[in-house]
Amino acid sequence: MKQESLIFGIRAIIEAITSGKTIDKLFIQGNLQGELAKELLQLAKQQKVTVNYVPIEKLNRLTRKNHQGAVAYTSPIDFYELENLVLQVIESGHTPLFLILDQLSDVRNFGAIIRTAECTGVHGIIIQKKGGAPVNADTIKTSAGAVFKIPICKVDHIKDALFYLQGSGIQVIAATEKAPDTIYEQDLMLPTAFIMGSEGKGVSNSILKLVDKQAKLPMYGEIGSLNVSVACGAFLYEAIRQRR
Repeated sequence: MKQESLIFGIRAIIEAITSGKTIDKLFIQGNLQGELAKELLQLAKQQKVTVNYVPIEKLNRLTRKNHQGAVAYTSPIDFYELENLVLQVIESGHTPLFLILDQLSDVRNFGAIIRTAECTGVHGIIIQKKGGAPVNADTIKTSAGAVFKIPICKVDHIKDALFYLQGSGIQVIAATEKAPDTIYEQDLMLPTAFIMGSEGKGVSNSILKLVDKQAKLPMYGEIGSLNVSVACGAFLYEAIRQRR
């Protein structure tokens, strides 16, 4: 299996991007100058790689090698194209079950969700390119290796993925405590995609306006919400219960 790899040096990172490697993190020295640096920044913009401008001390902590003001981490997995994956699932004859993560930031929650998703037969997990938890060593560990067994798609915007799924006949249900109905009142025999929100804010309001349905879990204690990975497991297993 591939591991998260550190690449240093401007030309080496340019070669990695042009060869199609997925760059998880790109750190650039704040005042970096020169034609080669401009080429790297232009390429990063074209490929929609997020650039983190940092002081040279940060780069020196990442590697003692001659980094030339640029350090990157490549992803340990290859990401799937959403359109191809959805078409593949529909053509297989299975009832689609997808998971969308809206700005989930904790890698341990991310890993736990990936593990549960693999165990429940989720066909793919959709994350946004910017702002979410990365697929790194911690993700791999907490997923118990499930990250290598389930397709993960990176999209520019969650909204675009939502519209594509809906256009493909897949209902999109957001998990939110603001919902009027529980998950147990939803028809999960239908092609379905669940949206789980971030740890602090939940599913963003702009996304909630676009989903087909909202659903919650009944709560009987004094604490008003569950850990997102626990809530996700409850949603997925209700889908399994209905589909058995």
